[in-house]
Amino acid sequence: MEPEETFFVQGDPADSIFCLQHGRAKLSVVSEKGKQATVTLLFPGDFFGEESLGTTPGRRPATVTAVNRSTAFKIGKEEMIRLLHQEPEFSDHFLSFVLARAQRTQADLVDQIFNSSEKRLARTLLLMAEVGKPDGTHTLIPPVTQETLAEMVGTTRSRVSFFMNRFRDLGLISYKDRIQVHMPRLRAVLLDQFAQV
Repeated sequence: MEPEETFFVQGDPADSIFCLQHGRAKLSVVSEKGKQATVTLLFPGDFFGEESLGTTPGRRPATVTAVNRSTAFKIGKEEMIRLLHQEPEFSDHFLSFVLARAQRTQADLVDQIFNSSEKRLARTLLLMAEVGKPDGTHTLIPPVTQETLAEMVGTTRSRVSFFMNRFRDLGLISYKDRIQVHMPRLRAVLLDQFAQV
């Protein structure tokens, strides 16, 4: 897939699962009023489209779009069910992924309800940095626009810009062409809680 091409669109029939092999993709939803929100970024090894495993045929609840040149392999529903029943190692891997995503989704929901947009942005940057190098100290995150960060955090692009400048002034991040997260510093500040802004 080329950047901005879709793997599937919200409302399409849910009949297969994908596993991202190369590149990055984003999972987004559009409300009935046309407001778009980026739910999460997808990285190599991530599955998406698991809603197709439901017992009744359904529709895709979200759109998955390539962020950069990306490839994924597609597994039909029946083949996926066969793999889950006959390949215990694959089944364990897939179940671990689904449980980890459920935990992350729950943490995101708590984050949206209880935390300031500044803290949500800090957490989002930290999660994006940890995907590539969980034990690193200075990690470049995948290219992402402030608009996409704003959609993920649930705020405006201007607020993201304000917070990014603040993070840079505090030495938590640096950026020129790409954002570099100073993970130990950002993690420490995140644990101390940002003041509500």
